[in-house]
Amino acid sequence: MAEVKVPELAESISEGSIAQWLKQPGDHVEKGEYVLELETDKVNVEIISDYTGTLSEHLAEEGDTVQVGQAIAIVDENGSAAAAPKAEAPKVEEAKAEPAKAEPAAPAKEAPKAEAKEASSTQQVIASPAARKLAREKGIDLTQVPVADPLGRVRVQDVEAANNAPAAPVAAPKQAAAAKKAAAPVEVNDDRIEVVKMTRRRQTIAKRLVQVQSEAAMLTTFNEVDLSAVMELRNRHKDSFVKTNDVKLGFMSFFTKAVIGALKKYPLLNAEIQGDHILKKNFYDIGVAVSTDEGLVVPVVRDADRKSFAEIEKNISDLAVKARNNKLGLSDLSGGTFTITNGGTFGSLLSTPILNAPQVGILGMHTIKTRPIAVGDQIENRPMMYLALSYDHRIVDGKEAVGFLVAIKDMLEDPEQLLLQG
Repeated sequence: MAEVKVPELAESISEGSIAQWLKQPGDHVEKGEYVLELETDKVNVEIISDYTGTLSEHLAEEGDTVQVGQAIAIVDENGSAAAAPKAEAPKVEEAKAEPAKAEPAAPAKEAPKAEAKEASSTQQVIASPAARKLAREKGIDLTQVPVADPLGRVRVQDVEAANNAPAAPVAAPKQAAAAKKAAAPVEVNDDRIEVVKMTRRRQTIAKRLVQVQSEAAMLTTFNEVDLSAVMELRNRHKDSFVKTNDVKLGFMSFFTKAVIGALKKYPLLNAEIQGDHILKKNFYDIGVAVSTDEGLVVPVVRDADRKSFAEIEKNISDLAVKARNNKLGLSDLSGGTFTITNGGTFGSLLSTPILNAPQVGILGMHTIKTRPIAVGDQIENRPMMYLALSYDHRIVDGKEAVGFLVAIKDMLEDPEQLLLQG
């Protein structure tokens, strides 16, 4: 008998929920064949079998939460799937019965194991050295510290927030019971109301958005851009661009290039806060928000400053297809330095995007509307778009935020600058 276990996924992911079993008990399984689909906080991952044989047993059901390293299925390498679990059952009961005779000594033997398990769990937490040091000084368990970082890293401010959190009241047992009741399935005696459990990813999105709004000093500034020049340039080159590059020339490559040019002028918008320090990033991994049935995901275009318009368009197109087909990998989602989100694809005229922590800036694009605009002494109808920049006011001042948006506006209204900025 061989166990199929949840493999190591990424530093920040320690558990997931079983979304779907792809193999049922009694099915033949080849080594390397997919057995189930696991839903994590970020992506869905298909788990393979390391053994060839017959799937004997599921050790967890669809919807169950499982940990990295946990056994989730049994594969009978000899093919006798059905009889094996039943034959083993009496031995398990017998093994359980024997320790009962030496019951008084059991607690002393189990305690060291529990302590070792707890220590191991703490070591698995991804935390900065400063955060670990502060946690030791304050006697705080790192596994119990809520984090805002999408990659799951515990930072100094997370430990400080946990240390300053109000102590649990005397009536904690009652509160625990209430929390347990709240987590239980909701019962509604009204056939007009449909109760749907939130997916793991939607729960994570909800938690992180609330954390960002409570921890960052978020502010949004707006501007508008005349896209006449960009649209005229696209119309002149769209046919030859497709023939040459086998991809359409969209708006996202223009905006990505403009964002990079503005980030080079205002580098704090490409930074990150970590404790009392600012991490200035001299690379440009631009996240592009994509809407899926499971919620918004933000795959990353790596080293976007080194890519051509065609390469950016291809990257974005490929990532969007992977996102909608639920095929994004963890590497596709981690490590972005700045995010662009386009609500205009859904008809949004104006919005205030929420930061994608630990990033300190996000640009919101909106729908293009033809509006009368004063051009010199004349009134002309121009294709106009509102832009919104949300930023973390803790390190980005209003002057820099406004200057950043004006820089983007200037480059889009004179797109030749996009070629000059490199």
